[in-house]
This record gives sequence, structure tokens and C-alpha cells, in this order.
Amino acid sequence: MTNTPYPPQRQLSVGEVLDLSFRIYRVTVGKCLLFAGFGVIAAQLPNIYTLARGRPLMRATTWADLLVQFRDPELWVMYVVGGVLSALFYAAVLLRQRAIISEGAIGGELVAAVRRVPALIGLGVLVVLGIAALFVPAALIGGALRALLILAALIALCYWLVAISCAQTILMIDGAGPAASVARSWRLTTGSFWRLSVIYTVALIVLLVLYTVSAAVAGFLAGVLGRGDFAIATASAEVLVVALGALVTPFYGAVALAVLADLKVRKEGADLERRISSATA
Repeated sequence: MTNTPYPPQRQLSVGEVLDLSFRIYRVTVGKCLLFAGFGVIAAQLPNIYTLARGRPLMRATTWADLLVQFRDPELWVMYVVGGVLSALFYAAVLLRQRAIISEGAIGGELVAAVRRVPALIGLGVLVVLGIAALFVPAALIGGALRALLILAALIALCYWLVAISCAQTILMIDGAGPAASVARSWRLTTGSFWRLSVIYTVALIVLLVLYTVSAAVAGFLAGVLGRGDFAIATASAEVLVVALGALVTPFYGAVALAVLADLKVRKEGADLERRISSATA
């Protein structure tokens, strides 16, 4: 077991949740790079497919461009396969991080994640259906009222995303089913919308900074390595994006684990249960 205080023994402040996230990231990132790297590559499958077919990389700036791209059924397959594989490797990263900070031993995370793929797909379907349902009224009603309905749907979407933000972590860590994971995440996050919004906003700012710096470094190194050759520069940039993306990805899992642990203490009395068990042991 590492010296990372996980799970926490008490309720944490916003700053302490973020501090715990950084601690988890520091002690786990090195051992999660392989899974994270494969996850980044999986997310790039549509671009890899496009380049393999001798086409330029997709740059959809309008709905018409997007529709033209998706007329290729094989591209749909690449998106679906890439999404599933990316979720699979992210789940393996999450499981490895949980093992490192709580048990200290690692192994078997990818196999465990593969077994949960049907549940992950089910969760993804529930999330998409929930998001789609928010915008159904706006799609059915026209006129000036549509703008108000879209605004209301966007506000509801923000609450929905925060409410289900722990669902995937619960599904992987606790082995719950898709519907049960969504329900439990909703229960745990109820009453903590603004607090969680602050945590996720700060984490997002950190990620944006990391991605900005990574993109700048990747662009500079690609230019140096390519030496004016566009093909070499593009290939170098893709390799660097994968490498830098692998460094950033474990931060998602670190935040997810820290937030879930704190919510369990707050809503389910995990700290009290642990103390009682220790006292009676």
C-alpha cells in the first residue's frame, strides 16, 4: 500500500479532494502509461482509418461536413470500436489506480475491465438516452419557445452530467450494473452540485493547461523532427500526442477516485463503518 491517504478517514474539503487527486496521480501515473497509451490510440482509430484510406484528416466545421463524413459505414464502425476500446483501457487504468493506492499489488486489471465491457456499453447507452431525452421537447416544439427549451435542456444537462459523474467509477470499482451505478451516483451527488462543479471546473482547468502545454511541445518537437517534411512532421506529432495523452489520462481516474471516496464518506458513512470494524477487530 502507498502512503496516499485512501480511502480518506473523514470528509474532505474541495482543496483536499483536489490534493488527493494529485497524490493519486503522482503515485499511479508511471504504472498506468501502457493502458493509457493504448486508450489514446484507440480514440484515434477514426483518424488512423482515414489516413490509411489516403484521405485528409476529418475537419468537420459544419453539419454538412459531418454528414458527408458519416456516409461511410466503416467510419461508423471505427468510431464505435474506438469508443469501446478507449473506455476499456480507461477502465483498466482506473482499476490499476485503485489497486495501487489501496492494495499496492497490480495485475489482472485488463481482464477485469474486459469482463465489464457489456456493462460499460449499457452505461453508455443509458447516458446517451438520458441526454437525448433532455432535448426531445425542443425537437418537437418549434417557434420562439424552442430557444427557451434548448436553454432549459442545457441547464438540465449540466446537472445530469454532474449527477452521473460517479457512475462509471461505481460500475468498475463496486461492480454494480449500469442502472444501479447511475442511481447510486445520483444519490451520492445529490446536494453536492455546486461543490462538485467547483472540483470538476478546477480539474478541467488543470487538464486544459496540460493539453495546451502538451500540444505546444508536440508541435515544436514535430517541427524539429520533421525538418520541413510534412509527412514526417504529421507522424511525429501523432506519436507525441499519444505519448503526452498517456501522461494526462490517469488524471481523470485520479479525480474520479478522490471524488467517489469523499462522497461515500459524506453520504454512506464509510468512515464510521471502517472505524467500527477496526474497533471490533
